[in-house]
Amino acid sequence: MDRIRRSIAGQVHALIGSGSGAIDIERAAGDDGLFGPSSVTWRVHSDFTTMMIGGLSALLLQMLHPRVLAGVWDHSNFRDDPLGRLRRTAQFVSGTTYGSTTKALALIEQINAIHDRVLGHLPDGSPYSARDPELLTWVHVSSVTGFLRAYVRYRDPFLSFADQDRYLQEMSEIARRLGAISIPVSLTQCELYFEAIRPQLRVDMRTREVARALLSPRPSRLGPRLFRTVSSKAAIDLLPGWAARMHQLTLPGPERLLVRTGAQGAQALLRWALQDRTVRRARETSTAS
Repeated sequence: MDRIRRSIAGQVHALIGSGSGAIDIERAAGDDGLFGPSSVTWRVHSDFTTMMIGGLSALLLQMLHPRVLAGVWDHSNFRDDPLGRLRRTAQFVSGTTYGSTTKALALIEQINAIHDRVLGHLPDGSPYSARDPELLTWVHVSSVTGFLRAYVRYRDPFLSFADQDRYLQEMSEIARRLGAISIPVSLTQCELYFEAIRPQLRVDMRTREVARALLSPRPSRLGPRLFRTVSSKAAIDLLPGWAARMHQLTLPGPERLLVRTGAQGAQALLRWALQDRTVRRARETSTAS
């Protein structure tokens, strides 16, 4: 059984680039990082399957904004590495969640430096910049709500509304340090934010190409390919109804039920295989402090 567990864990780490030494979660005594073990953020970010599903869903949502889409189209290699952005997001989230304060702040500064170079013009000639505070807010809100929806659906459906709001409040610190403004910090504020921004969202040929690249399972081995398929379908299912309709990716009722059942099974299997190693190591460091 250990061989099977190690094989699954190895395939998952290869899929997202974890376990490569890219993320250092070691902390000095007395340093719990930006959040700490009592935070809701540690809980929500602890489950690989829900973070994968929530992250994919967030990317699909983000691509509906023309200026965010332009940044990805003009400045990324998504055609060759469609999961690259998700992989980098996973590493950023892991480091800022469980790493030392110094490491977390350094990761944030790295992202700010990258954003400084991401600028250009839309097809209609209007400019865009990844340092635009409004775009940073859009990316942040779509990300945290994606992670939260996935966690509530597949890990803890009884997570209280107060704790969900607390998670959004905690994560607003990251968004603020990245330059976002007017950051929603509750479920109600997020709903109002989405309602207000929807008139700015669009779908075109480029949106559909990015979505196809994100959702198409490329791994050659059967296990990772099946997991990608389940994750992709679950990510679509997790989208707000209006966003799924814009993408023309709505799932019929029977398929929705199969997808949710499959995602639940994948989560149980991966929790067994991965054993929450990152979270356990982070907690051990806090205990030792």
